[in-house]
Amino acid sequence: MHDQATHGTGLGERRYDLDWIRIGAFAVLIVYHVGMYYVTWDWHVKSPHPSTAIEPLMMLTSPWRMSVLFLISGVATGYLLARAAPGFLRQRSARLLVPLLFGMFVIVPPQSYCEVVEKIAYPGTYAEFWRLYATGYGGLCRGSDCLRVPTWNHLWFVAYLWVYTLLLWVLVRAAPGAVRVLRAMAERRLAGAGLLLWPIVYFSIARLTLFAAFPSTHALAGDWYNHALYAPVFVGGFLLAGTRAPWAACARLRWHALGLALLGWVFLIAYFGIYADDAVPLPAGMLTLQRVIYAAMQWLPVVAVAGFAYRHLQVDNAARRYLTTAIFPVYILHQTIIVVLAHRLKAAHLDSALEALLLIVATAAGSLLCYEAIRRVRWLRPLFGLPLAAQALPRAEAGPRRDTARAWVDDLQ
Repeated sequence: MHDQATHGTGLGERRYDLDWIRIGAFAVLIVYHVGMYYVTWDWHVKSPHPSTAIEPLMMLTSPWRMSVLFLISGVATGYLLARAAPGFLRQRSARLLVPLLFGMFVIVPPQSYCEVVEKIAYPGTYAEFWRLYATGYGGLCRGSDCLRVPTWNHLWFVAYLWVYTLLLWVLVRAAPGAVRVLRAMAERRLAGAGLLLWPIVYFSIARLTLFAAFPSTHALAGDWYNHALYAPVFVGGFLLAGTRAPWAACARLRWHALGLALLGWVFLIAYFGIYADDAVPLPAGMLTLQRVIYAAMQWLPVVAVAGFAYRHLQVDNAARRYLTTAIFPVYILHQTIIVVLAHRLKAAHLDSALEALLLIVATAAGSLLCYEAIRRVRWLRPLFGLPLAAQALPRAEAGPRRDTARAWVDDLQ
C-alpha cells in the first residue's frame, strides 16, 4: 500500500504531483491549439484543408483540460492564503494582471492581425492594425461577425483566475472560520465514491440548465456557464489544499475514473458522428443523455489524472524544477507562435502531418527559447509572471528539494 505520509499533503510541503499535472496540462494545451488549426471548428486562423479526422482526439481532452488547471490554481491559492501573508492581493494582482495587460497589447495582437488578414483580407500593415486594435476599432467585421479589440484570446484563463482569486479572498476575509469547516467537510465527503458522484451531479445540472442559454464566450461578463463550471472547481481546489483523504481517494479510484471516462468519450464520438449534421432525427432524451455524459467527462478525467499523478509522480528532478517555472511564460507565448507560424507556413504547402509536427516542435522550442531570454532580463520577468529576481537554492541544500508553500506558489500561477 502506498504510504500517504510520503505524499507531502501538509500545507507547508510541496506537492510534486500537482506540478507534473500542471506541466502536462499545458503541454496538452499546445497540442490542442495546434489541432484547432486543422479541425472544422472556428479558430483564429485555419488550415486550407480543415478535416474532422482528429476531432475525436480533440474531444478526448476538450471537456476537462481547463478544469484541471483551475483546480491546481485553487490548490496553490489555498497554500498561499494559509500563510496569511500581508499584501496577498497586491502581489497576486501583479503576478496576474501585469502579464494579462502586457499580453493583450503586445503578445496577442499578432494573432488578431493574422486573423483579420485571413478572414476579411485586411490590407493594412501590422503597425496600422495595431493602432486600430489599441483604440478599440469596431469595424473589423465579416458580415455581422466583428472582432472585438483589444482582446485577451487564450489569456482569458488569467483574467478569470484573477477574478476568482479576488472573490475568494473577500470570502475568506469575511468568514475565515468557514474555510476550516468546509475543508473538514471535503475531507469527509470526498473520501470515497462521493468524489466521483457529487461533482458529476453538479456539472450535469449546470450543463442542463445553463449551457444552452449561456454558450461559452470567455468574455468574462455574461459567461455564466463557464463561471458555473470553473469557479467551483477553483474553490474546490482551494478547499482540497492540505487534505489527505480526497487525494488518496483519487488514487484508489483512478482506474474506475479512467474506464468510465473512456466509455464517455466513445459515446460522445458516436453521438457527434451520428447527430452532428441534423440529418438523423434526435431520439427523445438523447440530448439530455449527451449533456450528462459530457458533464461526467468534465470531471472523471480530472480524478483519473490526479489519482495517477498522486500515485506515481511524487518525483522531484531538474526537469520539474525548470518546467514549473517556465510554464507560465510558455503559456503566454505559445498561441501567438502557433498562429503566426501557421499563417506563414501556408505558402509552403506542406503535408498536413509534417506541418502539424513542425508547429508543435517549433512552438515548444520557440517558447522555451523565449523563456530563456525572459528569465535573464530583470525588467521582462514581471511581464511574464515571474518574480523580479530568481530564487537561489540554499548552499547547504542537497538532494531532492522540500520546498515551502511560498516557494511553490511563487511558481504556480
